[in-house]
Amino acid sequence: MAGSQRREATLTAAAAVFARQGYHGATTERIAQAAGISQPYVVRMFGSKENLFLAVVDGCLEAVLDAFRAALDDGQPGTVASRLGSAYRALATEDGVHLIVMQSYMLGADPVIGPVARDGFTRILHFMVEEAGLSESAAESFLAKGMLINTLLGMRLGDQDDPLAQRFTQTVFGPDPAGPGPTDR
Repeated sequence: MAGSQRREATLTAAAAVFARQGYHGATTERIAQAAGISQPYVVRMFGSKENLFLAVVDGCLEAVLDAFRAALDDGQPGTVASRLGSAYRALATEDGVHLIVMQSYMLGADPVIGPVARDGFTRILHFMVEEAGLSESAAESFLAKGMLINTLLGMRLGDQDDPLAQRFTQTVFGPDPAGPGPTDR
């Protein structure tokens, strides 16, 4: 396998491990096992777990922005916010994109990860207001709903046997069969 392919396969495996186990629970050994390579090779490619996490976060943020840009250009009917919400729903089916971005936000006090998380959030906010044309208030509502969805995904609240928790999750995620996502109201 070419070096670039091995790097991409390692990033994919790392995303799955970080999504399941979180930044602190993930180890380069577990990531190496998931990627089918040795732990020293992971360290040789990325230098540290922190650098690997930052690369995964960057890929997830780019996936969000790419999906949002595609939603603006897809020619589908509906408001900009509803099209962005559909794009958000589609990403909820990808392994851990929302959970990894959320983890980076939770590590906001970290001196290395925090600035990257803040920059990523700011890039998404600028996209919503400047490229998508949402008002700051509409961007706030969209992002607030997205954070609630990320929280419910992270807690796996929909897996609860509690009927109220299941109804709440279904209400928040909305009726879209593609999955959860913020929508305009």
